[in-house]
Amino acid sequence: MESTATEHSQLPSQPMTITREARFVTAMIERCQKDKGAAARLRRADNPATEYQSWELLAAHGVNLEKDWERLPFLTVAAAIARSKSEKNGQASLGCALAHSYEGNQNSDQGKVKLRRLLACHDLTELVRHLRPLLALIQSKNKQPLDYQRLLKQLRQFSLHPQRTKVQWAQEFYGQVDSQSEVETSSCP
Repeated sequence: MESTATEHSQLPSQPMTITREARFVTAMIERCQKDKGAAARLRRADNPATEYQSWELLAAHGVNLEKDWERLPFLTVAAAIARSKSEKNGQASLGCALAHSYEGNQNSDQGKVKLRRLLACHDLTELVRHLRPLLALIQSKNKQPLDYQRLLKQLRQFSLHPQRTKVQWAQEFYGQVDSQSEVETSSCP
């Protein structure tokens, strides 16, 4: 039996793969909208003294609670989602949102100081400690919600490739994104 090109083009396409980050972000947004108690626990997830209150929710999504490099990115993003009261994942990258927090001005001295502080972090624990107040600032100053999926992916990669993540944030902030990287580049909305 001969096979033709039209037969192959009629084959069902492969299902689109949904990333772990996308599943987690979507689940956290839905959970926060439906369960105010869970949302309250998640708002405290990035505080080391109260993070244990959210462990049940993270463990349900396959997060290994024993490993800081796995747990901290999910805690940080879950807390940011809960605080933002977002109805969906946004499109603003971290660097872009930081620049927009200072009236869209990547030349703002305050914005540059905040960015440099992030770029100076050497490990994930230090990074999330400095990221917490920065995310609160971004959420208070921006109408456009963050791309939490992108942020989670960047935080998860930070332990293995910190320089790559830092470069991405700097490029996003300064608006000089010219090439595709492993994490999709995003334009400032």
